[in-house]
Amino acid sequence: MQGDGARHVPVLAREAVEWLVWRNDGCYVDATLGEGGHAERICRRLSGSGRLIGIDRDPAAHRTASRRLAVYKGRVVQHQAPFGQLGKVLDELGCTVVSGVLFDLGVSSSQLDVPERGFSFRFAGPLDMRMGPDAGMTAREIVNTWPEAELARLFREYGEEPRARSIARDICRARKAAAIGRTDELASVIGRRGRARAEKTLARVFQALRIAVNRELEELENGLHGALEHLEPGGRVVVIAYHSLEDRLVKQWMRREATDCICPPDAPLCRCGHRARLRLLTRRIITPGLEEIAHNPRARSARMRVAERRADAPGEERP
Repeated sequence: MQGDGARHVPVLAREAVEWLVWRNDGCYVDATLGEGGHAERICRRLSGSGRLIGIDRDPAAHRTASRRLAVYKGRVVQHQAPFGQLGKVLDELGCTVVSGVLFDLGVSSSQLDVPERGFSFRFAGPLDMRMGPDAGMTAREIVNTWPEAELARLFREYGEEPRARSIARDICRARKAAAIGRTDELASVIGRRGRARAEKTLARVFQALRIAVNRELEELENGLHGALEHLEPGGRVVVIAYHSLEDRLVKQWMRREATDCICPPDAPLCRCGHRARLRLLTRRIITPGLEEIAHNPRARSARMRVAERRADAPGEERP
């Protein structure tokens, strides 16, 4: 979802659309509409009967995408919701099957670069980090109310930060004197630790808070499930992830759904009854080339995976 410049440049745009759009008269879902960069390219590939559904929880993103996609009016439907509600959204729209679903995960440049959103330690702003009004809490609430042990767990599990315990301890000490309400205040409390660049530690902590505020991993699991339940035979799911937690979840989900039996290896007989519903199309991750990274440095960490719904996949009959 990341990009630079006055006009949003989507990451892996050519690759994502080429893998996603396998029939140009289908109905596709951009589950992370953002500023409409990927959606615009999808629409260019569609025929007159092709349709696009754009989902995003951020009202500001919808306003920007609406202007960008205005030329495709009548062929694009936008819906404000977290992508974890993808299945519910499609059911409400009466869309029983779709030809493909794209997830471009993470935070967008338009969110990162607005200080008032509180996503970045590089700008002084309120500790917010909500991607949409549906988020139940702010980063300020977490930082100032969660127990030290819970903060340490959060930074360790969602930020993969090796100094999670000491950071949590320092935060709890600092908030006793005064509430930590701004990004620069939190960055000052974290300070410089060890020999690694301070930015790395700050990035891990801010990532962990953002994931918790927006329940990103839970939303991803729900969104992937909703996509699979609505994919037509041959339909594609394309996921672009930017950090190891997301990518690991996607990889494990795709492998599980591409496997007939998921019982423990030492089980004498299959008891799970699981049957493969996906076929992996990318055995290895797809990453941006050097030219794209030079143009958009934030694309450096992007990793894309693709799978398609098997024609013989078990499930309810769909028209």
